[in-house]
Amino acid sequence: MQAPGDQLTSLQLGITKRYGNKTVLDNLQLEIRKGEFVTFLGPSGCGKSTALSIVAGLIPASEGEIRLNGERVDNLPPEKRGFGMVFQNYALFPHMTVYDNVAFGLTLTSISKAEIDKRVQDMLRLVQLLGFEARYPGQLSGGQQQRVAIARALVLRPRLMLFDEPLSNLDAKLRVEMRAEIKQIHANLGLTSIYVTHDQAEALSMSDRIVVLRNGVLMQSGSPQEIHDRPKNSFVADFMGFRNFFPVRITALSNGAATATSGNLTLRARAGDGFAVGSDAVMAIRPDDIQLGPGAGGAVTVPGRVEIVEYLGREQEAAVRTADDTRIWLRTAAHMQVGDQVELGFPVDKVVLLPAE
Repeated sequence: MQAPGDQLTSLQLGITKRYGNKTVLDNLQLEIRKGEFVTFLGPSGCGKSTALSIVAGLIPASEGEIRLNGERVDNLPPEKRGFGMVFQNYALFPHMTVYDNVAFGLTLTSISKAEIDKRVQDMLRLVQLLGFEARYPGQLSGGQQQRVAIARALVLRPRLMLFDEPLSNLDAKLRVEMRAEIKQIHANLGLTSIYVTHDQAEALSMSDRIVVLRNGVLMQSGSPQEIHDRPKNSFVADFMGFRNFFPVRITALSNGAATATSGNLTLRARAGDGFAVGSDAVMAIRPDDIQLGPGAGGAVTVPGRVEIVEYLGREQEAAVRTADDTRIWLRTAAHMQVGDQVELGFPVDKVVLLPAE
């Protein structure tokens, strides 16, 4: 089977989208390389689906251009771009069988019936739907319908695959299964893919690169590990699970670490370039990175009293109130009760230093 995307070397974006006086996508500059799985991540209204729709040709950009291997494609209609798209609502034809849904795009070309049949069968085998050819979408589960939608896009051998929140209508267990299948198909066929989601777990587990958007602005682009461990600002940190934020003033910088104060708390964090003694900043840490008990290995220890406990199965998440009335969220497998006096350890390598906003 010919691998989709053989003609794609790189896709360059430089696009802006406005609706009246409202800018929903502000000069998004991005290059997507052959074989990459790039995820646009962000909350509702951040511009991620708008960006995907502009790439697909469903809506025009207000400014800028899209280039494929150096040649402009934003002036081409969607059917001339050679991209495949999978939608959130599947968009299957309810009156057509699985076979006819997958074959539909090929029937509009000059390909022979024998070749159409071969390619449809290849795709149904790939998405594990052989034997379902005669069924209608209404006779399929949500996951099976999504597989049909993926097969319908792939059968055209697209240069680029576009996924617009394709798993959001599925239940939690099926979402986990389907994201693994999409990632495997991407790898097996050597696809180049852009994937839109608001789900951090999907983005982390599937992507080669994550692009985080906020109000149409690119906030950070990097590998899943970079986005997860080294957010560049408070928005990305908050979106990636940092629940504890402390406005601080830096009092010392030494050996790649910063010491800073937040009220009566003294905290330490790893520090990159761009920070100075005396400047304001923000320190952040995830609930599951806080140690319960005295800090070890140079970790700062903060005492407090448990005021909220949330049972999460194997773990508990608790809100701890310090003496200066700061609330700190902790996640631990240890048993806690409201009223317990505890000590919280802040490992230096788990606390991140962010610019003040």
